[in-house]
Amino acid sequence: MMLGEESTSADYWKQCGDEALANGIKGVIMMGAHWDARGDMIEVAMNPAPGKSPVAYVHPSKYVDYKLVADLEGGEKCQALLRDNGFNVKENKTFEWIHDTYLILIRMFPGGCPPTTIVSMNARFDPHFHMRVGSALRPLRHERYLIIGTGGAVHNLYRNVWAPMLKYRDNFAQETAPEGWALEFRQSVEDVMTQNRGPALRRGITRLMKHPQYRDAHATDDHFMSACFVAGAAGDWEDEQQEKGRLGAETWELTNMCNSQFTLGSWAGGQAVSAAA
Repeated sequence: MMLGEESTSADYWKQCGDEALANGIKGVIMMGAHWDARGDMIEVAMNPAPGKSPVAYVHPSKYVDYKLVADLEGGEKCQALLRDNGFNVKENKTFEWIHDTYLILIRMFPGGCPPTTIVSMNARFDPHFHMRVGSALRPLRHERYLIIGTGGAVHNLYRNVWAPMLKYRDNFAQETAPEGWALEFRQSVEDVMTQNRGPALRRGITRLMKHPQYRDAHATDDHFMSACFVAGAAGDWEDEQQEKGRLGAETWELTNMCNSQFTLGSWAGGQAVSAAA
């Protein structure tokens, strides 16, 4: 819903896309929040002509004509790196992209989709497993790939306030302030993202799943795994020399759902990682 409408977060993603293009990215590698593989598997999207899953409450005119560009070469690289790091990985030649990835690409790159690889989550939702996936793909940052994780800082559909959306199609109504549990967990996410670098970032993000308000903030774990993924991609010892994570924008919707946009790394060093938390 949010990225189907104008917002400060949407503006920030456009800014991030402009910076990525200006720095000559080779492609994009993404992990979203709606595609997971069973068992111990990780899947890599290898559909050469991917379609798009429909989006609830977003008019099709905002996305149907945008041409997606699957990066099959990048997908092969991802599979090789994951296998070399001990993961059970396979390609998926029929996967259709979901709104958690393509709506962000539309906002970042309205002039055309760059070559993009989608990597699945694993349905066991182990934070350390997903951190290791990001760590395995981290070398691609040195090859000018932009790594993106999309999920949610606070994402509990059961505790959202849906009335303004259902009555008036207004997901930004915010008739009341967010509840305390949502504000508390959101602040903890910002603190970890912006006050840690290197392995401390990895420890902090994975430890958030033990936070007293975690289950209030995330009724299911799917929207938190991408944060673990980007922590792995941007949490090596080498990353201690990078500047700390920055909160670039934030958008609340449905009263209690918080979408915080972080950037980790810097283009000055030739590599960057983004997290839509």
